[in-house]
Amino acid sequence: MGDRVRRGRAVLTASGAVTMLLALAACGAPPWAQAGGETTPSPTPSASTVPVPVPVPNDLSSGSTQKKVTAGAIAATVNYWSTLSMDRWTASALKPVSISMVTTVTPDDGQKVYLQRATMTAVPGNATQSFAPLAPQVDQSNPPGYLVLSPYSYSQTFNVGEVPAEATFVTLQFTYEFLLQTTPTSSEFAKQTASDTLTVAIAPSPGG
Repeated sequence: MGDRVRRGRAVLTASGAVTMLLALAACGAPPWAQAGGETTPSPTPSASTVPVPVPVPNDLSSGSTQKKVTAGAIAATVNYWSTLSMDRWTASALKPVSISMVTTVTPDDGQKVYLQRATMTAVPGNATQSFAPLAPQVDQSNPPGYLVLSPYSYSQTFNVGEVPAEATFVTLQFTYEFLLQTTPTSSEFAKQTASDTLTVAIAPSPGG
């Protein structure tokens, strides 16, 4: 009888130990929180990217520029400038562009060079589109034209009128048509044409 009681107590004691172990296991930390376990990082919201405006090229940013163009045997040096400061080159302003030109000819056998016609066409635009060109401005002389062989020079001022408010620049396309004497005493001429391009930034309108 005493042996049966002792065996029963032993069974109860072992059963209680198992129950305590199960309870401890149930209260333990979850697998992902145990030492050595991998944790999933929380996503970091990406910062919004602010686009940086692309600078607009401006050939007259310093107030003037000099270009060299050629047409056959004729080499022309052309100076461009504006009497209107660049901060006032707004879309609605009347924007003057002045030019001064002198030419040389190679070989120089004594023949003369004349500028028969000078044309400027202004084409407004921005980073995404081009707008309709403004009406061409033309300076044309009676034949044979203006003598432009050094030391004689040609000067003229063209005007860029109003452009669309969305325009951030205007491209100025110049065409120069020359007449070159075939010989120093000849009344016959050879026609040569040269072209040049300037890009000028359009300034924001005050309060715009």
